[in-house]
Amino acid sequence: MTSRGATNPRIGLLQGDGIGREIVPATRDVVDAAMVAVGLPDVDWVPLPIGFDAIPTYGTPTPEHSLVELAGLDSWILGPHDSASYPEPFQMQLTPGGAIRKRFDLYANIRPARTLPGVRAMSPRMDLVIVRENTEGFYADRNMFAGSGEFMPTPDVAMAVGVVTRQACERIAHTAFDLARRRRRRVTVVHKANVLATTTGLFRDVCREVGQHYPDVVVDDEHVDAMAAYLVRRGEEYDVIVTENMFGDILSDLAGELSGSLGTAASINASETKAMAQAAHGAAPDISGHNRANPTALILSAAMLLDWLGSRRDEPALAAAAARIRSAVERTVAAGVATADLGGLASTSEFTETVIARVFRR
Repeated sequence: MTSRGATNPRIGLLQGDGIGREIVPATRDVVDAAMVAVGLPDVDWVPLPIGFDAIPTYGTPTPEHSLVELAGLDSWILGPHDSASYPEPFQMQLTPGGAIRKRFDLYANIRPARTLPGVRAMSPRMDLVIVRENTEGFYADRNMFAGSGEFMPTPDVAMAVGVVTRQACERIAHTAFDLARRRRRRVTVVHKANVLATTTGLFRDVCREVGQHYPDVVVDDEHVDAMAAYLVRRGEEYDVIVTENMFGDILSDLAGELSGSLGTAASINASETKAMAQAAHGAAPDISGHNRANPTALILSAAMLLDWLGSRRDEPALAAAAARIRSAVERTVAAGVATADLGGLASTSEFTETVIARVFRR
């Protein structure tokens, strides 16, 4: 397959901390192979400093220089960060990923949970997507124009402001319903309106109002505590779940584990004009540098990013490249080639090389 007239996509590459130094280059190599396999021009990678290694040179883990460069790109790949290792005062500031999401209003965090062939899972038939509102809710650092949204009126009282707006609810609801139309046409709105009636009640009600514009999609809703139980008991019944920030963070980690492992949990953070691939897991500093890290989640996140780019640029060949990546990862793991966290013996480099080889074989 050749895409005539396609231009080189420019994608930012932010290595991050810990195992990011291994899984980001692995992901880049897999994407490069997929682009060749479908006849697309090479990616124009734009490496940018971020994380612990940026502090000595730029005095911050999130250099303004990098943010300015990202503004000129429409997509990028972000490795994990290990903010606990940063010196003060950076530990108490927004993480690099959080700062990027806030700066570019990446309001939709899309997190699929689907079991890979050959991976042992508590919910082996799970195939759902959690659509998480990414800019407000009950994560205080997302809520304020200035400041964190957390404060202490006395030394013995700590408070946090939760924010829910109709505008944010509407746009994340449209994201969820549009996605459901491409899947099994069911959206479940998750809230806690029996207790947080004003805030999560507004979220539930606005999502239902938006659902009236999608008569072909079935809509239901659940309380977040019940939803956690239902994911464990019958997670295979759900299609698209839409919820606020903190609930979405917790439920997506739960779904990732139920479907196999956080090591396979992909995600993108997106707005209408920008998207960032970022695995759901952390930096795993204990295994950094040992060639043991699992790059699966970030590789699959990059495939999601190519799908997003293909839709935005109207280039079906990018979606074909993404499909090759997903197929190669699935066939690699199904054949028993996996890193230790998935019960295999492969190193990071061995797993990556096998995926690349399978990208070229249908």
